[in-house]
Amino acid sequence: MQKRQIPFSPPDITEAEIAEVADALRSGWITTGPKTKELEHRLADYIGNERVVCLNSATAAEELNLRVLGVGPGDEVIVPAYTYTATASAVIHVGAKPVFVDSAPGTWEMDYDAVALAINEHTKAIVPVDLGGIMCDYDRVHEVVEASAGSFKAANEIQESLGRVAIVSDCAHSLGARRRGQMAGQTADLSSFSFHAVKNLTTAEGGAATWVLPGVDGDDLYHRYQLLSLHGQSKDALAKTKLGAWEYDIVGPWYKCNMTDVAAAMGLAQLSRYEGLMARRHEIIGRYDEVNDALGVSHLRHTGPNHRSSGHLYLARVPNLDTESRNSLIVRMAERGVACNVHYKPLPMMTAYKSLGWDIADFPNAYAYYENLVSLPLHTKLSDEDVDYVLECWKDSLDSMEACK
Repeated sequence: MQKRQIPFSPPDITEAEIAEVADALRSGWITTGPKTKELEHRLADYIGNERVVCLNSATAAEELNLRVLGVGPGDEVIVPAYTYTATASAVIHVGAKPVFVDSAPGTWEMDYDAVALAINEHTKAIVPVDLGGIMCDYDRVHEVVEASAGSFKAANEIQESLGRVAIVSDCAHSLGARRRGQMAGQTADLSSFSFHAVKNLTTAEGGAATWVLPGVDGDDLYHRYQLLSLHGQSKDALAKTKLGAWEYDIVGPWYKCNMTDVAAAMGLAQLSRYEGLMARRHEIIGRYDEVNDALGVSHLRHTGPNHRSSGHLYLARVPNLDTESRNSLIVRMAERGVACNVHYKPLPMMTAYKSLGWDIADFPNAYAYYENLVSLPLHTKLSDEDVDYVLECWKDSLDSMEACK
């Protein structure tokens, strides 16, 4: 085939998104306002939850989730070693200590037996991560936290209402994913979503928080998020537009991480198209699966009897490769014009976390999953011909690697 240029994950922007953004710009209302509120309502309906708060990133969403739980200095939060930095950095932002747990052998999911052993009186939350759009085993997570409830010490009244360690899910990849009849965002106590430029649904930069907390007043909790995300200001800009309603109070010296209406406008158009976008991703996944199964290359299973992912990432693990040969394989693909990636380099390998005392030698399963992994391009700008080209380059590159013969 003639050489093509296949980017890894470009945004899928159509005239619908452009029209919505133009409408926001022409309206004169470009910060948090009516479009942000509309996106919150529509996302809540889509997920099936009472409330959603739109923010400027998933990192901010996780941080605020931890803050409304009262998590802070002296507390511990369990996170997987195999994840992106945002999962752990939000814990550090609130002053708590991230406690890394290794993956279960042969998988990206945390070893839940190890999670159970890591829980102590300082543990306030666990942050499971839905990798590539596949929801983790929340039934098992709930079993672990329920079994540890006897030694739990609550940080505030919300945690007191739970009576156990909180489940604060990182759903950055999994908007629209399902497991055992529940949507991502419904299976944890609090959840965070990402709308970053490379995500299935994008607002350029952005994210959202949502929760399932029986017995907690949803309106009151929503107001807490508004205060935390807007400097502790008692009224947002939209509320102050009412006649004579200029005056406000600052009830806490808090943070600035609200979503703008320009971003929300893009999200509204994306959400209207979202089921079709996911369907196309699954078509491409089916093509990739067929070839990789024939090649003996293992990969994420995006569908099964009890789950269907959002189709965010395609992770393939090539047998007999070490990190050096894996990197050479990525270079070979790049030379053919196909951009590949790796999701993820475990956090104990990163300078920031090594400086905190973490050592990848203590997380052998996370390293083993990483060392031969390649993320193939998966996005809705790929044509059928592009997919053919990616697979041809993939087969040729694997055939040329001595480790795969």
